[in-house]
Amino acid sequence: MKITCWGSRGSLPTPGRHTIQFGGNTTCFQVDGEDGSLIIIDAGSGIRPLGNHLAANEKRKRITLLITHAHWDHLMGFPFFVPAYLKQYRIHVMGGNGTDFRLREIITHQFKAPYFPVKFRALHAKVTFDPASRAAFKVGALYVESISLNHPGGGSGYKFIENGKSFVFLTDNELGYQHKEGLKPEAYVRFAEGADLLIHDAQYTAAEYGRLNRSWGHSTFDDAFKAATDAGVKALGFCHHDQERRDSDLLRLEKRYARRQKGMKCFMVRERAVYHV
Repeated sequence: MKITCWGSRGSLPTPGRHTIQFGGNTTCFQVDGEDGSLIIIDAGSGIRPLGNHLAANEKRKRITLLITHAHWDHLMGFPFFVPAYLKQYRIHVMGGNGTDFRLREIITHQFKAPYFPVKFRALHAKVTFDPASRAAFKVGALYVESISLNHPGGGSGYKFIENGKSFVFLTDNELGYQHKEGLKPEAYVRFAEGADLLIHDAQYTAAEYGRLNRSWGHSTFDDAFKAATDAGVKALGFCHHDQERRDSDLLRLEKRYARRQKGMKCFMVRERAVYHV
């Protein structure tokens, strides 16, 4: 499978000269199966350039959109997703295990006054919503498992399996604090065990993580690194970059953790980067 990052930032978009290298769009990833299946994870601001790319360059018109959770930075781009306005597209919106909100309500609410000037009925694509949370399902040849995120309000992380290879995506997953909606760190280690690629939330350094932001739903680089090491993953990508984090900061941190990788490839996720599993 092929994974493309269209948004690596957390909390809110951060355009500017200090975020050019790693990107300023919020969470959005494209997963392409070998059979042509097309999955999008989250509809952060990165879904806008992804939609423009799909409309201009792709023949595929069937899209599965997986929503991890309903916080703004993971939804804000959907009203600007061009394929949703084109009648030839079929967009199936799903959540996974632990997604504690109604997908139809949360998506359509974005189009209501006073939030947005365009009504949901202006979308000419056939947009359908899966009414049930699912622990496991298939999208074409891709087998997908979900797990409840340890995040305020809950959410879903995902594992994608194809031809014996696996990619695990755990954004907005706090490993240093126990939320009532989430699981203990060892559950995420088991979920990611042996994965070819793990992309995990790492919004804070250990020095930044403390009384103020502990319990906000995000992990430190150290905690994500330990979980990946314990799980024996082949590659770890740090993601959900803090809105205040500059390219120079991320480069410095990337070098630090690359030196500690112990046989595990370790890197900062970059917008527009492509990863093959």
